[in-house]
Amino acid sequence: MKTQTLFDLSGRTALVTGSSQGLGYVLARGLGQAGARVVLNARDGKKLQAAAQSLRAEGIETLTATFDVTSSDQIAEAMKTLSASAPVIDILINNAGIQRRARLEEMDEAAWRQVIDTGLTSAFLVTRAIVNGMIERKRGKILNVCSLMSELGRPTTGNYAAAKGGLRMLTRAMATEWARHNIQCNGIGPGYFLTDMTRALAEDPTFDAWIKQRTPAGRWGDPQELVGAAVFLASDASAFVNGQILYVDGGLLASI
Repeated sequence: MKTQTLFDLSGRTALVTGSSQGLGYVLARGLGQAGARVVLNARDGKKLQAAAQSLRAEGIETLTATFDVTSSDQIAEAMKTLSASAPVIDILINNAGIQRRARLEEMDEAAWRQVIDTGLTSAFLVTRAIVNGMIERKRGKILNVCSLMSELGRPTTGNYAAAKGGLRMLTRAMATEWARHNIQCNGIGPGYFLTDMTRALAEDPTFDAWIKQRTPAGRWGDPQELVGAAVFLASDASAFVNGQILYVDGGLLASI
């Protein structure tokens, strides 16, 4: 097999949760450019359709699935509907996540549960709805979008760190259970990337300077710089890679 063929996603269908904007949209677009048919997901149908139209304008075959990733009922109903046009999901990227910042001693229960449910429990619920098909076919790729917060803590992000730390271990549990079915379950751990979620942080001169000093690359990441890692983990190039978290962080975790 030629090296280029190893990364070719032609003929594969990829579902990316939380993909009407931000990193999810960029990852879906990247997989589409590598040949995959992509299924975008979000709760907001209007934003979802606008995102889908943008990808279609680039020649990427794009479907949509409107559902709340924290609702098992909505997930099940969406999978039934989606099966008519995309009966096989070859690649699943669990990307959905939110931030609700507060110090732990001041955080209310709702903010805790929202972040845990969206960033961790959703990955279990969506994967559970899809993985049996992968098991039957003896083939599948599952990518969980983790974070530096899977490894590190920072004040006001206790709920987010708990969700992403749990997602790291869920990734390893998935790999342990399903590797024997030729399903590869891995994670991507973004560092500090410029997105809508981090825009306020980047616009804070003190925090911006701290990130650039703390990151050996000396800058924030461009979301497009996650695409190569996603395509690798979604393709045959990673056929014997399982239970790993690939951190894309400009060297931050390697430094003290």
